[in-house]
Amino acid sequence: MLAGLSLAELENLLSPLPRFRAVQIYQWINSGVSGFDEMSNIPINLREDLKNRFPLYSGSVENVQRDRSAAKIIMRLSDGIKTEAVLLSDAKNRHTACLSTQAGCPMGCVFCKTGALGFTRNLTAAEITEQFLFLQQEINRGSAREKKDCGSNVRGKKNLEKHPIDNIVVMGMGEPLLNLCNLRKALEVISDPEGMNFSRRRITVSTCGIYEGLTDLAENGPLVRLALSLTTADEALRQKLMPVTSANPLSKIKKALAIFQQKGGGRVTLEVVLLGGVNSSEKDASSIAAFAKDLDTVVNLIPWNPADGLEFEGNPLKEPEKKEIENFTAMLESRGVKVTMRLKKGRKVMGACGQLG
Repeated sequence: MLAGLSLAELENLLSPLPRFRAVQIYQWINSGVSGFDEMSNIPINLREDLKNRFPLYSGSVENVQRDRSAAKIIMRLSDGIKTEAVLLSDAKNRHTACLSTQAGCPMGCVFCKTGALGFTRNLTAAEITEQFLFLQQEINRGSAREKKDCGSNVRGKKNLEKHPIDNIVVMGMGEPLLNLCNLRKALEVISDPEGMNFSRRRITVSTCGIYEGLTDLAENGPLVRLALSLTTADEALRQKLMPVTSANPLSKIKKALAIFQQKGGGRVTLEVVLLGGVNSSEKDASSIAAFAKDLDTVVNLIPWNPADGLEFEGNPLKEPEKKEIENFTAMLESRGVKVTMRLKKGRKVMGACGQLG
């Protein structure tokens, strides 16, 4: 398997090929080619040799589910386990790749479908990287489909051009900071100037709040953008909604975020999944404002995305009503909290926040 290897690893594996050939192959792999035959500046005999000696990818795309603003890939790993990744697109043709770091998730957040699945295993660095490459292939295939559908009437249609992925959010299946070693290696490959050269400023890692992982990230990098899945800063309620809180109290998490920012990390996004009638009170707003004090943060409100079978204290979870969202936003803003709203994308393919799996 060649995808997901660093350039140094690829050079070593392909020795005694000259370095420039290894660099060419590395760049082709990281452009999202689906096979060796697409590597047009590599001699045909070398392409055949590579094809006979190495698989390009360790996993494969088993299924793709699409709607107008999203595509979810179901990826079958080499051992038969499945994981999911999502491509989100906006009206300006900007693409965001949502990547997973684990198959399943051990966190058990009551509002998340992935958490209800339980945990299977960590993904390797290559499996994380391959999700990005498979999503880039989906963009390329989508461009080809649209051009075919439109026939010759494609001149000037920006949405029909092949377009690179603009942003990465590590917000898919799993808790990234429990697989930080493999995530770190995957991001090194993705951001390598000789490969994808993807800016770390356009990569966001979302965590439920693992103190040791946050301090490791702050001390050893990479200093990507950071999002904390907060939901509520009422400690007692958060423990009920997010079991991770018991071993990682918010007082410690806030200290870790402060260290992250002191080390050069930028503004932290506080993700608040708004659950109808559960975490939208004055007390919740006040606790979030108190938690955000002295940190550089913005609150991202995420109206809960429906997923079958999820309950809290014996009652089915429900989406917040429009008025509830507006009132809670006003409560936060009146306390000096900066607030943004997460757009609803990917629901039709069960690819929105909390729906994977």
